[in-house]
Amino acid sequence: MTITSRIEGIQAVDIERVRAETPGCADVVHLNNAGAALQPAPVHDTVLRHLELEARIGGYEAADAVADRLSDYYDVMARLVGAHPDEIAYVDNATRGWDMAFHAIPFRAGDRILTTTSEYGSNGMAYAQVSARHGVRVEVIPDDEHGQVSPAALERMLGEGGVRLVTMNHVPTHDGLINPVAEVGKLTRAAGVLYLVDACQSVGQLCVDVAEIGCDLLSATGRKFLRGPRGTGFLYVRRDVLDRLEPLFVDLRSAEWTGPDSYELRPGARRFETGERFVAGQLGQARAATYAMDVGLEAIEERVIALADRLRGGLAELPGIRVHDRGVRKSAIVTFTHDRLGAAEIAGLLAERHINVRVAEQSYRYDSGHRPPRRVRASVHYYNTGAELDHTLSTLASLL
Repeated sequence: MTITSRIEGIQAVDIERVRAETPGCADVVHLNNAGAALQPAPVHDTVLRHLELEARIGGYEAADAVADRLSDYYDVMARLVGAHPDEIAYVDNATRGWDMAFHAIPFRAGDRILTTTSEYGSNGMAYAQVSARHGVRVEVIPDDEHGQVSPAALERMLGEGGVRLVTMNHVPTHDGLINPVAEVGKLTRAAGVLYLVDACQSVGQLCVDVAEIGCDLLSATGRKFLRGPRGTGFLYVRRDVLDRLEPLFVDLRSAEWTGPDSYELRPGARRFETGERFVAGQLGQARAATYAMDVGLEAIEERVIALADRLRGGLAELPGIRVHDRGVRKSAIVTFTHDRLGAAEIAGLLAERHINVRVAEQSYRYDSGHRPPRRVRASVHYYNTGAELDHTLSTLASLL
């Protein structure tokens, strides 16, 4: 049975409409949504119109002209993740938002940071930095038998005391799993420990609700599954933890200069913003969030999970292919290797045939102590079709 016939029952997304509103679908089979998704035309048009306005009347004047829409941004992004508008900050990218949150925590010597085996490389380097600077201990929560973070192990580690922060990715960039972030949130709330979630790969493909997760801090990007512009992201900061954090740096956007040697932080999460920003990108990110909510977040999640499952099944049937994804629940990210061809070679051959995938390379693994082999990462989105996946699999079969 083909993948096309196996997904006929998934009818919640108006696939003809979303593909018609995604010009890139006419040119490529885009399976690199974990890198940067194809933008829908309304998002592209929003960014382009503002850039044209800046060119005509000036950057500051153009920002003044859309001041109401920039203010609405916080309401839109708050609705996307179940937050309050004053708990949202606009940032240039997910890593910058994550850094702003992480480095605002007042670490002290002997503090413990608990993280996962599947941590993203940039975050891991930040742990090493504060460990060297403040004498913080970084400890890894073991995986359970499914390869996801183990809540039981976390509960034991929290019971030992001294934990300043639990931090983890919702969806790792390289192996398909979905971590049980809500179960973790219940444990951190009970222990009174700060909880930071990297939602870079989950916002836009999964239903993300900060109240359900129970996190204090959450960072995300615009360019991936949210289908927004590059150079955009947002940070969620729960109201109740603001007084426990000190932004890494301040400017006239995040604070008021009250005297030669004093300043007062701005209320809410916007104390983590900077004055200069990609205004067209901020408008485009809000439009991308609105577009996703119009399509339906639950429908998006159902479709991407089904498409990815079908792709994994098809890959597993190809000789020489090994699928590497872990977890009880798996995301839209599918990773695999071949026993003869390297990941870069496969990606290059597919690119020549207008099929976009990416090479996933994890810098280091906490649990293995080495750099794992490079994998091909094929990440689907709701505008992909069963016919595209069938075409990708048949192309792979002919290449391999």
